Amino acid sequence: MKITQQKWRNFKGKVFDESVTEIIENAIVREQRKGYRLKICVGSDSQGYKSHIEYATAIVVLREGKGGFMFMRNYKGTKDIQIKERMLKEVAMSVEVAYELCNILDKYGVDLEVHADINTNPKFESNVALKDAMGYILGMGFKFKAKPYAFASSSCADSVV
Repeated sequence: MKITQQKWRNFKGKVFDESVTEIIENAIVREQRKGYRLKICVGSDSQGYKSHIEYATAIVVLREGKGGFMFMRNYKGTKDIQIKERMLKEVAMSVEVAYELCNILDKYGVDLEVHADINTNPKFESNVALKDAMGYILGMGFKFKAKPYAFASSSCADSVV
């Protein structure tokens, strides 16, 4: 199976040819000019299908007290992985994007959170990856959120996977 990754797009379907840093910097400049205080949340989710696993990463731009918007991209991967590896792949995808955005967010004073679609309740399968994911995200210096507070992954990315 050929592994494919799409370009970044917004929720309306507009596809961007620019890099993710350019997309986010343009959004930050535009929104801060309007007077909004911003926060960025990055999260990924996946869905298994017969022949492959579909991943989605969402970058949610929150306007403090005034809603927000998001950018997303999808990625198709192979099916042959276990649940822990799949959860950690989602986290790695989010961390990779967060790392790309660090300098831009620092430049404009925008806070960042990385959200993991991992349940904090041990009764759920995804919990097997919680400690590793938390250590990875916090070890990279990012703020960490897991379910039920990880809306960028469990709601936003989930809606486009």
